[in-house]
Amino acid sequence: MKKVSSHLFLFITCLFLFAFQCDEENITLSEEELKELADLKTEIETLASSSICNESTECKYIAFGSKPCGGPWSYLIYSTSINTNVLENKVEQYNQLETVYNAKWGVVSDCALAQEPSDVICEDNKCVAVF
Repeated sequence: MKKVSSHLFLFITCLFLFAFQCDEENITLSEEELKELADLKTEIETLASSSICNESTECKYIAFGSKPCGGPWSYLIYSTSINTNVLENKVEQYNQLETVYNAKWGVVSDCALAQEPSDVICEDNKCVAVF
């Protein structure tokens, strides 16, 4: 009886360890995808921050990022002095990639809503959000 109990204990222990083992390949893949997101985010923020405003440009904003609970992480402020089609396409790509990443890796966050600007204005040649 002791032999059966010890074999059963060993079997359950091995099963438990197998079920909860760390999958290094998944961790590496997750880190690679996270780096891709971070690089794209930096590229987007750099492009947006290079925009200037004056009497011949318009200030705008766009929902940026994808929270696991839904909605954006923030709103990105920019002006029409840059190629807005490129920026808006990159933001759309980023938002979609982050949505997929969140679902794939079970990311969680608070469910607070990012405050949407009521307006964006030009101050000292930079677009500024008004809340």
